[in-house]
Amino acid sequence: QVQLVESGGGLVQAGGSLRLSCAASERTFGNYVMGWFRQAPGREREFVAAISVSSTYYKDSVKGRFIISRDNAKNTVYLQMNSLKPEDTAVYYCAADGSARTIRAGTPGYWGKGTLVTVSS
Repeated sequence: QVQLVESGGGLVQAGGSLRLSCAASERTFGNYVMGWFRQAPGREREFVAAISVSSTYYKDSVKGRFIISRDNAKNTVYLQMNSLKPEDTAVYYCAADGSARTIRAGTPGYWGKGTLVTVSS
């Protein structure tokens, strides 16, 4: 089974940047679609970004600010978050599956435990 471990969360001022990392214990990492979701207190979990072998996908509100990337040699996916806003505050979860369809539908086969991002005003 695939284990996903997020890191890089923390406290940052509005306008600042953070880079989240997700390390996967999977030999076939390069064949997986990787994604990021987030959940703020009292709100539903929402899709943030995903990356396949050749494409990237973003939630409209983070386009132009967040960049998802992957390093298959390190079995790691990243989420570079720039120009952070207080509304970006949430627990961010890494996700993985074999198809973009399940990632975009919010039903990936594997989830990480999350890392907290807090953006102060």
